[in-house]
Amino acid sequence: MTTFHTATLGCKINQYETRSIAEAWTGRSAVEVADPREADLILVNSCAVTANAVADLRQAVRRFHRDNPEAGIIITGCAAQVLPDELVQLPGVIRVVAQADKARLLDGPEAGGEESGLDGEKPGFAPFSITGYGRARAVVKVQDGCSHFCTYCIVPLTRGRSVSRDMAEVEAEVSRLLGAGFREFILSGINLRHFGRDLPGKPDFWDLVARLEKTFALDWAGRARLRISSVEPGQLTDKALDVLGASRLVCPQLHLSLQSGDSDVLKAMGRGHYSPQSAVDFMERLKPRWPVMGLGADLITGFPGETESQFEHTLELCRALPLTYGHVFPYSERPGTRAADLPGAVDVAVRKERAARLRKLVGRKKTTFLQRLLTLPHLDVLVQDARGRGVSEYYAACRFEESPGVPPRSLARARPVRVDKGVVVVEPLEAVA
Repeated sequence: MTTFHTATLGCKINQYETRSIAEAWTGRSAVEVADPREADLILVNSCAVTANAVADLRQAVRRFHRDNPEAGIIITGCAAQVLPDELVQLPGVIRVVAQADKARLLDGPEAGGEESGLDGEKPGFAPFSITGYGRARAVVKVQDGCSHFCTYCIVPLTRGRSVSRDMAEVEAEVSRLLGAGFREFILSGINLRHFGRDLPGKPDFWDLVARLEKTFALDWAGRARLRISSVEPGQLTDKALDVLGASRLVCPQLHLSLQSGDSDVLKAMGRGHYSPQSAVDFMERLKPRWPVMGLGADLITGFPGETESQFEHTLELCRALPLTYGHVFPYSERPGTRAADLPGAVDVAVRKERAARLRKLVGRKKTTFLQRLLTLPHLDVLVQDARGRGVSEYYAACRFEESPGVPPRSLARARPVRVDKGVVVVEPLEAVA
């Protein structure tokens, strides 16, 4: 009987795919163990989005081998797609399974590793699916790959062109997970703007959200909820406004893949298909329907050629947006991308200084927002663990002062009491679901 341990680096999609493979292996009589020192096999699902991500992978593999030299290590994921020859030389590694071949691991621990590539069209959405999840909030993968080729991004080289999951399959998975006791579902993909382009009738992501609303809202509105992982400003259309405004399932929170507040910088990034101002305009239109909402954004500082004036445009945009948190990154060169060869490199110290200024601005906005939440009569908190930690519908971290009275994965209505180190402390009112 084979024992195995899984380790996931990178995005929510990797988390989802790892869980799908683990379920498949368990179904073939393998036994998953929490301690890698007890495993015969260790599956590492890798990321390659930055050079640091690859360094983290190497460090993790060496640590696994040091702690359990008898275990065979299998590396899959995005780094396995672009660095197979290098990774197979790491200590303890018995097989490197490219991202394009990852779905073959669903056939068992001995599968995968065949020669493959991403030069041609992918045959369709890989058959990953889950019936459970090791976390309180379930990720539901609806799309994979990206056909856009931003100049700083290696993902199209690691995951290939965009493919979409059949909407009926998404619907069936949400139904399974509801039956398993999950009450929050994160609709995730690599680029949700591309969802549906390869499906019959070419539905878009908002058609998928509307379909899930129609199927589940009657029975589950107020007792379960959907959360959207990340959208581009280019997706914020009139249709988006109508779907979000009418939804009884979608959490009043969005996360924007924004990157910069300057149009010329966005063009250099290969993201000239939206204007920064469009995000501000959409949020103003959404406000009457979502008077309280969480809003996050991904932001990059010090992209090649970015001037101080252009960075000021990003600051101005962030001042105008009702941001409640942000993910701010100084630009980091990624070998294999076009941006790595662009002229006008910004000094690393300047990149970091700009990131610090932007984080300070976003931090002030977060503080203001958390104080505003204290004025609300209640929050609906998804309980994440036995210690009473959770997350509100607005994506604010919460902590119960006393037991919420319901197990993890449940929704509980709670009264906000105070803010403690960026966490909203709450008192339980009643169980929701």
